[in-house]
Amino acid sequence: MLNINYFKADSSTFIIKSVNGKVIKQGKGLSFWYNSATTSIAALPLNALEAPFIFNLQTADFQSLRIQGQISFQISAPEKTAEVLNYSLTKDGKSYASEDPLKLSDRVVRSAQTLIQAQIQSSSMRNALLMSQALVAKVTEQLAIHSALQTLGIDILDVSISAITPSPETLKALEAEARESILKEADDAIYARRKFSVEQERMIKEAELETDLSVQNKQQQIEEARLENERTLLREQAEIEQERLTAQVNAEAKRHELVTLSVENQKTQSDADAYAIEAKMKAYRELPVENLKAMALAKMSPEQLMAMAFESLSQNAGKIGELNISPDLFSQMFKKGAKA
Repeated sequence: MLNINYFKADSSTFIIKSVNGKVIKQGKGLSFWYNSATTSIAALPLNALEAPFIFNLQTADFQSLRIQGQISFQISAPEKTAEVLNYSLTKDGKSYASEDPLKLSDRVVRSAQTLIQAQIQSSSMRNALLMSQALVAKVTEQLAIHSALQTLGIDILDVSISAITPSPETLKALEAEARESILKEADDAIYARRKFSVEQERMIKEAELETDLSVQNKQQQIEEARLENERTLLREQAEIEQERLTAQVNAEAKRHELVTLSVENQKTQSDADAYAIEAKMKAYRELPVENLKAMALAKMSPEQLMAMAFESLSQNAGKIGELNISPDLFSQMFKKGAKA
C-alpha cells in the first residue's frame, strides 16, 4: 500500500518538511506530495494568537486580588519554536501529533503571571487597584526581553488588563469606605458652600460698609469744601467790606480835606470880598452924594431912569404946579416893555 498524500498549507502557516529527520523544505503556505511513512511535517501558525488569563494574587498587605486580562503574541521565529515544542502533524496532516501547540499560550501566560505577581506582591492593595496602566506598561516591557519567550521565538504584540478586583468582602468594605468618603466630601462641599456663602455675605457687608464709609467721607469732604468755600467767601466779603470802609474812610478824609480847603478858600474869598467891599464903601463914604448919584444913574437903563424920575416927581408933587407928559413917551415905553 502506498503512503503518498498531498499537503497544502495556507499563507499564515509556516511549514517545516523533514524526511528521515532531515529538513527538506520550509516556508509559508507550502504545498507538496509526501510519503507519510518517511516524512514529518511541522505546521506553526504565524498569525496573532490570544492568551486570556485570570490570576488570583496576594498584595503586600495580604489582600486577595483578581487580575483579568489578555496577551496578544505572535511566533516570529518558527524554527526556534519548532526546536522547543512539537508542532508535528499526524500522518494524515490534519491534526497535531502532540499537545505542545496548546501549551504555547500557557507558557506565555505563566511568564506574564510571574511578572505580574512580582509587581502585585510588592504593592499595597490600594496601590494595586490603581496600577492597571502602569502594570501593563511594565509587563509589556519585561515580556519583550523575557529569555524564555525569546527562546520560544515569540514576540509580544499587546498586553491588556481589563480588571483588577478585590475579594467581595474587601470590595464591600472599600465601597462602604468610598461611600463614606463621598458622603464626607458632600458634607464638606455643603459646608464649603455655606462657608463660601457666609464669606460672600461678609464681603458684601464689608463692601456695603466701605461704600457707606466712602459716601460719608465724600459727604464730609463736600461739607468741608462747602464750609471752606463759605469761609473763603466770607473772608473775601470781609476783605471787600474792609476795602470799602477803607475807601469810604479815605473818601471822607479827602472830603474833609476838601471841605476844610473849601472853607478856607471861602473864608479867604470872603475876607477878600469883605476887604473889597470895605474899600469900596470907604471910597463911597469919601465921595460926595452928587457923585454917587451920578455914578448910580450912569449905570441905569432909560426905563430905570424914567422910573426914578416919576418916583422923584411923586415925592415932590407938592412942589410941582403943573406937569405935562406927552403920550409918545408912554407909547415908546410900552413898546419896549412888549419887546422885552
